[in-house]
Amino acid sequence: MDLTAYRDLWKTQGVMALLASALIARLPVLATMVPLAFLAKDAAGNFGWAGVVAGAYSVGTAFASVIWSRMADRKGARKVVIGTGMAWGVWMAVLALLPYSWYRLLPVAAALAGVFVAPVTSALRANWPRIVHGSRLRAVYSLDATAQELLFVFGPMLGAIMVSFASPRAGLLACAVTAAAAIWWFGLSQQSGVPHDEEAGPRPTAWQLVVHPHRTPILIAWACLVMGFASMSLGMVAVADEHGNRLIAGILETVAAVGSVTGGVINGALPGGRTSSVWRRMLLLAALVAVCIFATSSVVALAIGMFAAGCMIAPTVAALYERIGALTPTSAHTEIFGWAQSGGMVGSAVGSAVAGAVVEAFGVRYAWVLTAGLTVLATLSLLRVPPHRPLDTSAVDGAAVAA
Repeated sequence: MDLTAYRDLWKTQGVMALLASALIARLPVLATMVPLAFLAKDAAGNFGWAGVVAGAYSVGTAFASVIWSRMADRKGARKVVIGTGMAWGVWMAVLALLPYSWYRLLPVAAALAGVFVAPVTSALRANWPRIVHGSRLRAVYSLDATAQELLFVFGPMLGAIMVSFASPRAGLLACAVTAAAAIWWFGLSQQSGVPHDEEAGPRPTAWQLVVHPHRTPILIAWACLVMGFASMSLGMVAVADEHGNRLIAGILETVAAVGSVTGGVINGALPGGRTSSVWRRMLLLAALVAVCIFATSSVVALAIGMFAAGCMIAPTVAALYERIGALTPTSAHTEIFGWAQSGGMVGSAVGSAVAGAVVEAFGVRYAWVLTAGLTVLATLSLLRVPPHRPLDTSAVDGAAVAA
């Protein structure tokens, strides 16, 4: 391994401040899901209503993500990020302060809160090709994917702590205030406007952006991958239930996250001097997930398998980020990542629903069968995507595909 890329990133002006502000901005947003679920349960008296509220929030997010991302590319990310972030904080406060007797309004308020989730993730990833180049770009995408894994571990944990030591209402209010401040900070680091390079040609329409020989397969692969993650997550819950200890689910999730962090750090430190195809990483991930199919009877064996599979999660996600960024015109970077986020939200919802039916019908191990099958489909989708080459830059690739 060569840690030079990380040292270069540390020295590159704006990189660490941008990453830190984005992480702090996303953390309270992820933390809200636990307080929101408990608030809905306390108000309605059952977790079924919590699922309805969470689903409404996800639908709102998936619907609006592309709209805000596209607007950020057209009008500048600063106003869009700050405006949506403040509106999200207001709606979260409304959710927190709604009387329990008005619980039937929770799905509507949650959907509106979801609509105003700030496009922090899309804006962050759109910034990387603008400020980082060469081998450092691969390293920063790996760092981004690795940090995202940590957010998915610590975000819900933070929400659970607030619920345990305070209340769901207090948790939502704390998340609303913290996120508003952090999103404002992140928003100030964005460009106030996005000048369009006329030499790159007109901005692509939504149809031109999504329906493309290379971008479409990547978006399909991303949706399949997120569906697989949702299936695997439900499988871990099912394993814990089967063994009569719910703590097992948290342990397995943590083990997979640790594996992903490990793989992400190593991936970012590799020299990157060779041509690499993202489908090969996806295929290796599918193979490692397939190993877990035969380990569900033993928690220890499954934990080892999950760690191994986790080691390929962040590198595979980082490669997808890099490819879709490199194969998209600079003027549409935020929007394409918005499409990816929306596809991921839909994939997560579908994956959870399908995995639940599969586990009920066939058994626990089939959650991993489903995940392995989905990653194989993702691999097949990526076969025609051009490989990453050491001399590639996003500017060159973006100009090449702008037409």
